[in-house]
Amino acid sequence: MDAFYSTSSAYGAAASGWGYDSLKNFRQISPAVQSHLKLVYLTLCVALAASALGAYLHVALNIGGMLTMLGCVGSIAWMFAVPVYEERKRFGLLLAAALLEGASVGPLIKLAVDFDPSILVTAFVGTAIAFGCFTCAAIVAKRREYLYLGGLLSSGLSILLWLQFAASIFGHSTGSFMFEVYFGLLIFLGYMVYDTQEIIERAHHGDMDYIKHALTLFTDFVAVLVRILVIMLKNASDKSEEKKRKKRS
Repeated sequence: MDAFYSTSSAYGAAASGWGYDSLKNFRQISPAVQSHLKLVYLTLCVALAASALGAYLHVALNIGGMLTMLGCVGSIAWMFAVPVYEERKRFGLLLAAALLEGASVGPLIKLAVDFDPSILVTAFVGTAIAFGCFTCAAIVAKRREYLYLGGLLSSGLSILLWLQFAASIFGHSTGSFMFEVYFGLLIFLGYMVYDTQEIIERAHHGDMDYIKHALTLFTDFVAVLVRILVIMLKNASDKSEEKKRKKRS
């Protein structure tokens, strides 16, 4: 599951292929691009709502698992195979992918709800604030210098994937697992900035595929939310264990 988020969020960096001309382009955001961004973020909000519904369905019906994750990957692959002009079909596939992805994250959501519902609310609000701040920083920047983050973030993502692969073979301690979580959180916060500016540059070059761009930001948002949830659950669990030890002593 974690590797899927990493792979999905890396799509923008792997497929960008910007040259020096794009990197030295410091133009302001045009009205057309501003309209495109509004459509992207509206689509993102709808996708997040579909994902929330998927998580609720798992909590209520226990449907999340490997099948929903595979269904999510299949929906995304199908969406990319559909021509851009078939907007309704691609939009429907995006919502299907978001719903299935929400169901796949459902077990973690359910764990947070069972442990302490306030953790879920705090994690979501924290993710939304971070997303808003980092996205605004990318949008209002007069220069497109954040596109230079691509190589650094791709290297960090490669390290993260290697750590996960090594852990699946050799196992890992709690300390190494939390390092992966914090390191992954840092990487995907960077991707929020990078992907936003890449979307702006693509729009300047005529790529107005708002569904694909919303998917890119959606995977960033979920990747950050999952890691913040894990961190908060770990901290809450440690505090709970500490209280139990104090009561025993």
